[in-house]
Amino acid sequence: MTEADLSEVMQVECEAYAVPWTEGIFRDCLRANYCCLVADRAGRLIGHAVMSVAAGECHILNLCVAPGHQGRGLGRQLLRRVLALARQREADTAFLEVRASNRGAIQLYQAEGFDEIGLRKGYYPAAEASPTSGRSSREDAVLMARAL
Repeated sequence: MTEADLSEVMQVECEAYAVPWTEGIFRDCLRANYCCLVADRAGRLIGHAVMSVAAGECHILNLCVAPGHQGRGLGRQLLRRVLALARQREADTAFLEVRASNRGAIQLYQAEGFDEIGLRKGYYPAAEASPTSGRSSREDAVLMARAL
């Protein structure tokens, strides 16, 4: 991923998530030299991944596939690629958080050897405001890890 990719990255991010990352977050990740990958098919960007590695740990911060391309193995390919890069950078453990409601992603991570190690209450902003209070609610994150 480069800064030149960010408009397409943002298009995919906004298609896939009700509460997407901002372009500024992606810029910050690039400036911090995080591992930022893109996937394309036929010249169109259709997925991306962001990972940091420090102190022997890999943190998968974002793994996203355009909705029209989900279920075809691209998420698995991106995940395997970032894990291989983490091993090259001498990480021995990988961590990630995933929305508790994202059953498809949780199944993918479990199939790739991740185990649930905790729950972060109210970690993610919810997409919709609470009908009773008018304030936005929060969604729990499942914390997962696997040895590399």
